[in-house]
Amino acid sequence: MRPRYGIDPVGYGPGGATVVGEVEDTAVATVEECEAAMHKLAERLRSPDAADARGKMLDRSISCHLPDLGVTFAGQLRGGEIHGIRQVARTDGQIKLSTSSDDLLALVDGRLNFAKAWASGRLKVDASVFDLLKLRSFL
Repeated sequence: MRPRYGIDPVGYGPGGATVVGEVEDTAVATVEECEAAMHKLAERLRSPDAADARGKMLDRSISCHLPDLGVTFAGQLRGGEIHGIRQVARTDGQIKLSTSSDDLLALVDGRLNFAKAWASGRLKVDASVFDLLKLRSFL
């Protein structure tokens, strides 16, 4: 195919050029990596740095749905710590989170800001405003 108006064809058919900035690796995080991230979050809440947040949290059930993997993790947020993290069939909980597996890893690792992820729609939160503010303080 000949360039038209000085513009080369991009990404059409086999062997097409890659668009600048396009990510070629489309692999998502694994279920095991996401479960480890949930446990890492639980550990972070147990740290001395999270002592203030722990004292202010109420008891809530929490679930985190990862639509790209079709998996939901749940646990009990009690005293500012997450207990009993497990894979569940239903997305129910008093605090419901939904995000991609990669964004979960980025949130837990600190590469993605909670408020920015929520504002941009990368993280969906179904919780009361009070719970949302408390959750934001330690994520």
